[in-house]
Amino acid sequence: MQNTDAILDIYRKRGEARLSLERVYRQLFNPEFYLRAYGKIYRNAGSMTRGATNETVDGMSLDKIHKIIATLKHGTWSWTPVRRQYIPKANGKMRPLGIPTWSDKLLQEVLRSMLDAYYEPQFSDNSHGFRPNRGCLTALHKIQRTWKGAKWFIEGDIKGCFDNIDHTVLLEILRRHVKDERIINLLAGLLKAGYMEDWKKRDTLSGTPQGGIISPLLANIYLNDLDRFVEDELIPEYTKGKTRQENPDYARAAWKLRKMRMQTGRDDHRELLAQVRQIPSTDPFDEGYRRLRYARYADDFLLGFIGSKKEAEAIRDRIKTYLSEKLKLELSIEKTLITHAVDEKAHFLGYEIKVSKSNSKLSSSGKRSINGQISLLMPQKVVLKIRQQYSRDGKIIHRPEIACDSDYTIVQRYQSVLRGIYNFYCMATNVGNQGRMHRIHWDLQRSLVKTLAFKHKTTGQRIVERHKTRTPLGQTVLQVTVDRPDKPPLIAIFGGIPFVRTPDGVKDWEDTDLTTTWHTPSGPRSEIVHRLMFGECELCGTKTERPEVHHIRKLADLTQDGRRPKTNWEKVMIARKRKTLVLCHPCHQNVTHGRYDGKSLR
Repeated sequence: MQNTDAILDIYRKRGEARLSLERVYRQLFNPEFYLRAYGKIYRNAGSMTRGATNETVDGMSLDKIHKIIATLKHGTWSWTPVRRQYIPKANGKMRPLGIPTWSDKLLQEVLRSMLDAYYEPQFSDNSHGFRPNRGCLTALHKIQRTWKGAKWFIEGDIKGCFDNIDHTVLLEILRRHVKDERIINLLAGLLKAGYMEDWKKRDTLSGTPQGGIISPLLANIYLNDLDRFVEDELIPEYTKGKTRQENPDYARAAWKLRKMRMQTGRDDHRELLAQVRQIPSTDPFDEGYRRLRYARYADDFLLGFIGSKKEAEAIRDRIKTYLSEKLKLELSIEKTLITHAVDEKAHFLGYEIKVSKSNSKLSSSGKRSINGQISLLMPQKVVLKIRQQYSRDGKIIHRPEIACDSDYTIVQRYQSVLRGIYNFYCMATNVGNQGRMHRIHWDLQRSLVKTLAFKHKTTGQRIVERHKTRTPLGQTVLQVTVDRPDKPPLIAIFGGIPFVRTPDGVKDWEDTDLTTTWHTPSGPRSEIVHRLMFGECELCGTKTERPEVHHIRKLADLTQDGRRPKTNWEKVMIARKRKTLVLCHPCHQNVTHGRYDGKSLR
């Protein structure tokens, strides 16, 4: 069997060299790609969620892989319509979400891994959405580091981007590089598979299937043309001049200041020095100096421009025309704004962005230090949103829906909310120094204390007295300790996070997966794939040529409501701390149909 890593490495090198991708379809006959895909996506929260059929990851086997390959070889594969659900958006509206069947997810992941290896080297460095080692914080960090002196921000939002991607345009973009028509036809079938809503099948005339594993990659391939248009046409056109010309008013005042220092000494020039610091050292209206910067995350993009507002409006109009004529997409008029970088704030990826200006803040050398620097700010609406979630009629309240949990779990829940907000907004200049994170911390702590007081039928003061402690760094926190015999105690802490600004951000996009892997001749395999290939039933111990994997959503389901595991398979899963069991077919049938405890898991 050909090594999947070697194949993907070949695709990656062809992508870097801008060479076409040929004879891809035959790689879909390689079972190693499906095992690799299974090891990657079986842990996803939606793997146990049914699509339009009852099929889920439960019961995954080599037979399923061979059946998929057989249909692909004979050209009889057909995509199942996705089951459509609606999820709420931040603005109160509803977003359609498609849930594919498990076999479709598996094949989508195989296609995604192949196309991603080829297209990833070709994507723009200014694209940060749905890409490895990139995310919101990488986009914001680059803006903060390289957009100094921006005068205008152009906020861009594509109206219903995922729902309005033109299938014909997308397939033509794919055909530029993918020279295997069978792959193109397979992707075309995916785009036109339709969706099930109210038990009726409906056609999809445009858009990529939201909820599909390959959809973010297809959207990036589609919008990469927009990136190239901005980088290859707009940025060269609106970037000129090496430096700004010196401001004549500043030059005259600086010369006068130097002359005064030589004649009268350093004590008589402070008033003139204060005047000099109010004058820009370079000409802010220099017609020979222009800069245009660009960043995109999914369908949201932001441009920073040094120039006139009229030119900024022309840039916006050209992007609008390009999207309409070339990509058949429409800019959202109400969200595409031109914002003055100093006097107003642009909104991008949950942050407020502006250019700082202060003539009084000086560096150690006496020069103005923050003029023109990009400031990332945590919006006030984040504080108000937390206050709204944990209050009623303007008063912080407890959360009765989690009062049945243990004290340890309750404290962990509140701490995870606090840490999640800080990890995202740690780059903001107003996150510390009694800033907005302290307000959020205070509101969450009051709600936590009230929740524990409600649970134990006592007062908040007694809860604070019981759990209040200090960390080795001297920080006051609330701590819950759970003693365990012959084991270290479990400790949950609320607080203890130093709300300091972290300019480089918390690199939460790094891969922290610690799953054990085995390096085989076919490349690295995840633990679950290794167990599946070993082919031994983990209940009865027999060797089988048709192993099947039993999956559950979470281990807590086996001990919920305080019940103890009764059956052998439940005890085995808890002892292994695994949500999976590799079984022979008879054992899997017994487990699935409740023949171990008389209760069906379905």
